[in-house]
This record gives sequence, C-alpha cells and structure tokens, in this order.
Amino acid sequence: MTLAWRHLLRALYLETSTPRTPKTCPSPKAGAFWTSVTKLGLHTKPSMPPCDFTPERYQSLAYNRVLEIHKQHLSPVLTAYFSEPLLLHQGHMEWLFDYEGNRYLDFFSGIVTVSVGHCHPKVNAVAQKQLGRLWHTSAVFFHPPIHEYAEKLSALLPEPLKVIFLMNSGSEANDLAMLMARAHSNNTDIISFRGAYHGCSPYTLGLTNVGFYKMELPSGMGCQSTMCPDVFRGPWGGSHCRDSPVQTIRKCSCAPDCCQAKDQYIEQFKDTLNTSVAKSIAGFFAEPIQGVNGVVQYPKGFLKEAFELVREWGGVCIADEVQTGFGRLGSHFWGFQTHGVLPDIVTMAKGIGNGFPMAAVVTTPGLEAEIQDQEIAKSLAKRLLHFNTFGGNPMACAIGSSVLEVIKEENLQENSQEVGTYMLLKFAKLRDEFEIVGDVRGKGLMIGIEMVKDKTSRQPLPREEVNQIHQDCKRMGLLIGRGGTFSQVTRRLAFTYHFRHSASHPRCASRNQKLILQWKYSVLP
Repeated sequence: MTLAWRHLLRALYLETSTPRTPKTCPSPKAGAFWTSVTKLGLHTKPSMPPCDFTPERYQSLAYNRVLEIHKQHLSPVLTAYFSEPLLLHQGHMEWLFDYEGNRYLDFFSGIVTVSVGHCHPKVNAVAQKQLGRLWHTSAVFFHPPIHEYAEKLSALLPEPLKVIFLMNSGSEANDLAMLMARAHSNNTDIISFRGAYHGCSPYTLGLTNVGFYKMELPSGMGCQSTMCPDVFRGPWGGSHCRDSPVQTIRKCSCAPDCCQAKDQYIEQFKDTLNTSVAKSIAGFFAEPIQGVNGVVQYPKGFLKEAFELVREWGGVCIADEVQTGFGRLGSHFWGFQTHGVLPDIVTMAKGIGNGFPMAAVVTTPGLEAEIQDQEIAKSLAKRLLHFNTFGGNPMACAIGSSVLEVIKEENLQENSQEVGTYMLLKFAKLRDEFEIVGDVRGKGLMIGIEMVKDKTSRQPLPREEVNQIHQDCKRMGLLIGRGGTFSQVTRRLAFTYHFRHSASHPRCASRNQKLILQWKYSVLP
C-alpha cells in the first residue's frame, strides 16, 4: 500500500458539529464511541457504531464448500471484489452481515440497487402480504397492483411521460427503448457516450462503451459512440462546469454562467452527427450522470443542446435513469430534471424495487420536436405484439409501490441532498490535501472519488493499490464500489462511493449517517 494512502487514512477524519444523537435513534455507550473515533491507530479496527439488530445464526453451506460449488457450477467470469470473496448472510437497512456474523456498512447497496435499506420493514411486510395473495399472473389478465403502481409512478413524471411498460431489468428496459426509438423514427442509428453503460444484453452491448464489456464478435448493430464530455479527464474542463457542490481543480477563464468546455464538447457531438451516422437517426441514450464510468458529470447545459441536435436529426432522446433515478441525486427525483431537459423515453431499474427484479420504460405521446403525429408507444404496438411474461407481476408492483411510499414518507430524496452535499464537501477537503485524490464529484448520494498517481499527470492509481484500498475498507467494515472504463475497472482511477439513503429512522437519517461517516474515517492524527 502506498505511503500516500496510509497518510490519507490517517486524515480521513470528517469533523461534524458537536455530536448529538436524536432520542429516536439508538445511542452509543457514553464516551466509548467518541473515544474510539479519535484514538485509532492505522491498523486498529474501528469500533462499530451501534446497531439494534441481531442477525440470525448462519446455518448453511461451509465457506469452502461455497467456493467449490461456485467454481464447479457458476459463471467463471471473475466478478468478486476480494481475493477472498465476501459471503453475505443477512441484511438490515444500511448493514450487511457475513456468514461469520461480521457487520459491514454498505456504501454500494448491491451495485446502487437497494434504495431504501436492506429488508426495509415496510417493504418486507408488503412483499409477504402479496406473497400470500397472488404471486404471478400475466399481462393477459388484470390485477390491481399493476394499475396502482402505474398511477403512482406516472404521477412522479412530468407530462407527457405517462405511458409505462414494466420489465425485469435495466438491460431489458434499454432493449425495449432501443426498439421503440427505431420503430417510431424509422431510423437505425443510435448514439451513446464513450464510457456509457446501458446493459450487457446482446442488444445493449452496442450502447455500452466500456472496454471490458466489449466482444470481438459483432453485437448491438447500428450503435455509434461519441466523446464523453468528461470535464476532469477529457480535453476540456474548468472550475464552473458541473452541477455539483464540488468542481474540478482545472482552471478556466469562463464566467460562472458560461462554459467554453460545453461548447467544445457540443462541437464534438456535432462532428459525430455529421460523420458517423446517417442523415437521420433513431435516438440518443444518456445517463444523467455516468455510473459505471466513475460518476462522470457533463458540463451544465450540454444535454440540453445535445437533445435539440438529436431531434433535428429526427431522433428521440432517451434518459437512462437506472442509477440516477428515485431521488438519489437529491435536488430532483429524476436525473434528467437536473439538466433541464425532457426526454422522449425514460428507462429505470435497480432502485425501483429495492433489489427485487423490476424495471420500467416510460414514454411520451410523441416527439418533443415538431413531429407529433403519433405516440411512441403506439408506433411500437403497430409493429410488434410486445409481451413480457414477468414484467409487471403482482409481487414486483406491490413492492415497487411500497418503495415509492417509503421514499416519500421518510424524506429520502431530501436526505440524499443533505447527506450527499455534506460528504462531497468533506471529501473535497481531502482532495485539496492529498496528491492521490485527483477528483471528487457527484450530486446527492451519487459520489465519485477519482484516485490518481498525482494530480499533474492524472495517471490512474495502479490496480494493486486500488485493490488494497478496497481490502483495507473491508477490514474496517466498509463496503464500497468502484468504477472506470480503461480495460479493468480497478485500473481506472475512478474510485466510486455510493451511499444510499437507508436509515433506521426517517428523522435521524442524515444525522446518523454523518456520525457513521465520522466513525468510519477517523484515525490518529
């Protein structure tokens, strides 16, 4: 492990105001908690914050037997984060427990999927009730949960995004969105950013532009990539570009309401339209903030101009909200709203069901440009008898409705804004102090920390050192994610922290999470 990282560990003390624990939250033993916060050595495992939940005793397969079965019968693709894979047994809100009873604070939420907390009691109760009533039917029969959910979800989307197709995964949703765009426009070409991740199905692999998801064999025909307007790593960027409490350390001469980097990236987008696609296109896919690529944010105003250009070329605009939706970004419920745009199609998954397999495609009555002669949904219906056996099943819809209710009742969007802003500003101080912290970026509780060899070269921190950081965090009881596009995600310098807005009580959520942060990153000065 680099000396720089050891020093960073020592400095990750996120100060808060005088600590207060609301009466509604579990309270630590007097003195013991705060002593552990301020008097930790580098190799001392921190004392865990209090938790009033006791996991069940693990009584399943032995760890070595799990490894044997995995090697013999499951995919040989290496996806486990650690050299000794973590065997999880149970979850409760922000906590995960392994087979030995060790407790971990989950900063990654099942790859940005657990939106209201592991096994949230309200979601659990709804699932159990529906399980005893009706598991499954299909679209050939009606059942109330799908109609109740459709009404709740559509109320959260602006006009005219009101036609809903329910699916099972983000890849499925983006597959359908691609088909819709082509059916409606009568065109083929679809554009997406380099570094974009829109799924790993044979169809969406064409949209996904992350190296290790690409194959030598043809897939995803008719897809074209364009330059990602990355204001930290790209050729242009400055100190006013991002819609974030934290900007890059790159300097520029732009006024706060003007962005030369945005103009340069728009020229690159125009170049793609002029040289790499037909005279008319089917559509353009964009994540409001790139997730797998390391929480990459675009210059303010870029998506608005890009959408206008796409519509001039006859295409539809698709917002992939699989990671950014459902209040994660804090200021708005949907990521596209932070850009001041209105897409023609929105796809969503992951947090929609708090881990239950569920996704959706929502579309409009027509293009938001001049062509409004038919609904996008009807364009698809005229060409295809679209059917999904499990999409919109009673279990998924009941759970989806309860997730929406919890987000509202526990003010989790507001919590994302408050806690996320707090974290970003604290991490920015570490960036200013340490050479290996190249960039801090994000919005709400979608946060990226980009680790580099040094700020001047912006070279990625070597893979083995990133792996060591993950191992050290795991040893301290913290599970984090990673992101990046260059060959191996661990080679990419993006070091992505995702902390969902789960908490044991809605009123003490933000304070609890601040205390957790203070505990997690505290060591001796």
